[in-house]
Amino acid sequence: MSVFVLGAGPVGSTVARTFLDQGEHVTVATRSGTELPAARSVRVNAADGEALSRAATGHSTIIVCTNPPYNTWQTEWPPIVDSVIRSARTVSANIVMIGNLYSYGKATMPMRESTPEVPAESKGEVRRDLWAALRSATERGDVRAVEVRASDYFGPGASDDAHLGTRFFHPILSNKRSWAVGNPALPHSWAYLPDLANTVVAATRYPGDWGRVWHVPAATDLSRTEICRQVNERYGVRGSISGIPSWVMAGVGAFNPVLREVSKSSYQFQAPFLSDATETERELSVAATNWDTALDDSVAYYRSGRSA
Repeated sequence: MSVFVLGAGPVGSTVARTFLDQGEHVTVATRSGTELPAARSVRVNAADGEALSRAATGHSTIIVCTNPPYNTWQTEWPPIVDSVIRSARTVSANIVMIGNLYSYGKATMPMRESTPEVPAESKGEVRRDLWAALRSATERGDVRAVEVRASDYFGPGASDDAHLGTRFFHPILSNKRSWAVGNPALPHSWAYLPDLANTVVAATRYPGDWGRVWHVPAATDLSRTEICRQVNERYGVRGSISGIPSWVMAGVGAFNPVLREVSKSSYQFQAPFLSDATETERELSVAATNWDTALDDSVAYYRSGRSA
């Protein structure tokens, strides 16, 4: 198998390394030409169908891990997906789209692979429409596509953009206060980055019907308050966590377009937000990493200085 990974952020780089560890040939494509050890690197604009087709020639699967800034989703995502579909059809490659749970909106919990898509805000509408385009292309026989959906991710590589990333771990491990979007005392599903990558690998090898959604098994459904307590207890620190007042989020969002979009999707942290991956676990034979192991690996990463 030869995989073409679009994007080299925390998700793209973890996915690429997982395929490399299994002996697969990997090309990583970004606008800047980001290089990863042992992978081939190319510069490409994902929205340029002709350039993407040339770069993806010879690859069996295109894995879409790129993610435009929140405030540009409505304008940047549609041409990227159109380009990916065109390119996959041209080079006879399958498509695995990395997705999230936004399209389900304020669904009945837990959200399953079959949960109806009823978005609560514009980013959820974008995600719903992207998957609709991929599913329709699959149903027409133009391509074979699936979407691997994860709740908020964490683990080695998760940075400032992750709710359980640098901004969570660094203050707590330094005996300081971490500030959280929404209510940190509510249960929330957290997907461990290596588990996300393993689900992607399994999805590329699925022998059954495509044109479907997979859920990444969650390593835990603990609240951030409880995770903070465990970090303190396990690693001998005295950090704390508090929620950012909604009026502060709204005020900052008036001047910062990205934070304005974060505020719009903060409903995910104002009520329990839980994912169920029973169907995916059964069909793909994947499972979540033990929580204690995932937490130990995450803390080791943040203490190593690699996330600075």
